[in-house]
Amino acid sequence: MKTFISWNVNGIRAAEKKGLFDWMSEKDADFVCLQETKAQTEQLTDNFITPAGYKSWFASAEKKGYSGVVTYAKEEPLSVETLGIDEFDAEGRSIILEYAEYKIINCYFPNSQEAGKRLDYKIRFCNAVLEYCDKTVAEGKDIILCGDYNVAHKPIDLANPKRNENNPGYLPEERSWMDKFIQAGYIDTFRKYCPDPDRYSWWSYRFSARDKNIGWRIDLFCVNSDFDCRLKSADILDTVMGSDHCPVELTIE
Repeated sequence: MKTFISWNVNGIRAAEKKGLFDWMSEKDADFVCLQETKAQTEQLTDNFITPAGYKSWFASAEKKGYSGVVTYAKEEPLSVETLGIDEFDAEGRSIILEYAEYKIINCYFPNSQEAGKRLDYKIRFCNAVLEYCDKTVAEGKDIILCGDYNVAHKPIDLANPKRNENNPGYLPEERSWMDKFIQAGYIDTFRKYCPDPDRYSWWSYRFSARDKNIGWRIDLFCVNSDFDCRLKSADILDTVMGSDHCPVELTIE
């Protein structure tokens, strides 16, 4: 059994002060994939780079205090790369660890922003991710794609779907891409195990949204269909605090 965690920490230095690494030690997952780290490695001390039991692989944005991802793993990967596309790598949008049987693709999908200001950029990123996943699967390797997708796919995935139809994260173009992604042969692992409403992974800091559970499910683990037989469980760890997002979890055999 192996356990994977994905969590948008909204600043890894802020999360560290709220007990991130103590929580990781207690949870003892095999892999911890974080998004929106908002840090470059030269800004971080050793406890960020090598917390007890883990090695780390960062992809940071050129702009300080912005975006960025890191994957912590107990096992040394065969290789490490990014999507290798300058406009996305400049924002630290992906880090990919390869193992013998699968690749772990940790992504921080762009926010399309008000009035779809960055929608074209986001869809280009989404399409690049799908192309990478398809290529990897065609080469005979399974994929685990995790991160903050910044999309609520279906009405069940947010508290107020009608009210948000023209808002970033629930735009028709974003939901259409998720349709395309799923139809291409990928599984939203949480929905495999939980068809119930009112389960979310992000809440606005405004209006006591988390207390009222007025949220969005935008943090996902997805896998290719051939990997389905290895799935054991998927969950949202919505009692874990420390960010406006909560961690999501995947367990495989």
